[in-house]
Amino acid sequence: MAKRDDPETIGRRVQELRLRRGLTQRRLAEPSYTPAYVSTVEAGRVRPSDEALRHLADRLGVTFEELATGRPAHLATDLRLRLTEAQRTLADGEAEEAAAQYTGLLTEALAHGLVEEEATARLGLGECRLDTGDLVAAREHFEHAERTLADASLPARVPARRGRAVAHYLAGELRYAVYLLESTLDELNLAGLHDPDALLLLYTAVIGPYMDMGAQARAAQAAELALALAPQAEDPALIARMHRSVARTLLAEGRIAEADASLGKAAEMYRQLKIRTELANCRWMRGYVYAQNGDLARAEDELRAARAMLASHRAALYSSQVAVELADVLHRRGRSEEAADLLHGVLGGLSPERGAVHAAAAHRLLGIIAEDAPDTEAAEEHYVRALSLLERAGAAGDLADLCRLLGDLLRRTGRVEAALDAYRTGLGHRTAGTTTLGPAPAQPPL
Repeated sequence: MAKRDDPETIGRRVQELRLRRGLTQRRLAEPSYTPAYVSTVEAGRVRPSDEALRHLADRLGVTFEELATGRPAHLATDLRLRLTEAQRTLADGEAEEAAAQYTGLLTEALAHGLVEEEATARLGLGECRLDTGDLVAAREHFEHAERTLADASLPARVPARRGRAVAHYLAGELRYAVYLLESTLDELNLAGLHDPDALLLLYTAVIGPYMDMGAQARAAQAAELALALAPQAEDPALIARMHRSVARTLLAEGRIAEADASLGKAAEMYRQLKIRTELANCRWMRGYVYAQNGDLARAEDELRAARAMLASHRAALYSSQVAVELADVLHRRGRSEEAADLLHGVLGGLSPERGAVHAAAAHRLLGIIAEDAPDTEAAEEHYVRALSLLERAGAAGDLADLCRLLGDLLRRTGRVEAALDAYRTGLGHRTAGTTTLGPAPAQPPL
């Protein structure tokens, strides 16, 4: 319930409504109260109880909320309905249009002191900025939403916390993203706050950072917990998102058929919900599955479809990530020049602060293409740039693989000592990928 106004404001409101309806203080007071009590209420000298306010509201022909806060009863409900419409606009991939809707709704929520609706609007704006790749603005919206909900329960604050973590993850700050997600999981589970939707949101979000850091065992554990929680979750969109994230872990374990089946379930849910951006992400992941399984023609079809869908909805950062996957498929199909052109275009939209892991992947692939040319100088330059990006992001698994590629290049060009240094560095990162995260977070009772 919204916070009540002060006694003086309520008193003036009672008096204005009474006079407008032509009632005396005696008629307003009967049968439960006295005219003297109504007089003290109107003068603001007493704080009326909820019971008294309900009596006065009934006699004045208004709702309790309208008398206590000055807001029409339908206002909050109407605002929530329009927030849902903005959420659907965003789900359909129209991030800029949704942002305009959320901005207007935020202004209304602030004007009327509707805290929950304000937080929902800020969360929506954060999601819009994630889609358009404005990660700094996204993080600010999520942080503000979390502050707005400071007095709410932890499960209610989880969407804002998850949004912050995703913004840091996409910016290449993997370790901090994992810290936010794991610490929240610990706090929920240790306090016995086993909210299925909140837990599913967190376990789904942490799979990507785990994989990029080379912590496959953690990712697999998070995937298993997410699958176990899915039947208890009330939000089908969360379940669909979970299936898409879990597929990545299944793929890393070589369970291709299960990964494809998980993606199929997610895609069907998103078709039913008409969540086009998430559907595009399903096609992206399915293309990745096909590529890992050697079905390059189908992989190219799926990745092109995903990229077109994301580009049409102005999801610039996600579209760039898909383009890196597509370039890898093109290179493996013998179309390296086309792949290189695509990667150079992608790098224009990425930076160390915005998509660092995927910028590194683009440089890594450009290095491989340069080696095939052969242009060892360009290959080494791309590998070194990729190393710099991955070291900043803390992506241990990718760093180990990249050190191996660089070491092989240095060895072939006769720089044996430098190659040995690269191999040693890679081994160090391989170990770090499984030992530097600390204890796993507490688990819910399943």
